[in-house]
Amino acid sequence: MSPSSVALGAIVLAGGTAARMGGVDKASIELGGRTLLAWALDAVVDAGEVVVLGDWVPTERPVTFTREDPAQGGPAAGLLAGLDAFARSPRELVVLAVDMPRVTMRTVARLRDSARGHDGAVLCDGDGRRQLAMVLDPARLGAVRPPYAEEHGLPLRRLLAPLDLAEMAAVGDEAHDVDGWSDLRDLAGS
Repeated sequence: MSPSSVALGAIVLAGGTAARMGGVDKASIELGGRTLLAWALDAVVDAGEVVVLGDWVPTERPVTFTREDPAQGGPAAGLLAGLDAFARSPRELVVLAVDMPRVTMRTVARLRDSARGHDGAVLCDGDGRRQLAMVLDPARLGAVRPPYAEEHGLPLRRLLAPLDLAEMAAVGDEAHDVDGWSDLRDLAGS
């Protein structure tokens, strides 16, 4: 491995508006006495470098915090800004929304296995909807990257459409995300 690359990198997307939760910073919300950011960082603990897209949240883990520019550009713009923030280029990339605390190291390992022979793999919920938990080939992502002026507001599904992504079914409540306070209560009770 070259010193200018890292085998596995991770981007934690934590920069959304959380409009259904009154604009609270989701990364700092606690579940079971730990922040959602801590849960996400546990899932990507094998990553050699981690970039968090969002406001700074206290953590003892070595991570790089960054934002897309201009702010509030959406998940695709955040993903691409995160890719640009790596000090060493990852050869494999985990992308995880901060509000998916049931995604674990095992989930990430299954995604990595599912990605073999493809441009990546994405976690799908019980209804087959793609979730913000995936493994991508950064070189392939770079190949489909639009010009900078077109990144802001670009739907993630349009950015990823040219990629061959294996769809991996969630096990248990892995695909449960925190879109509102009731989702957090449901997770706390499970």
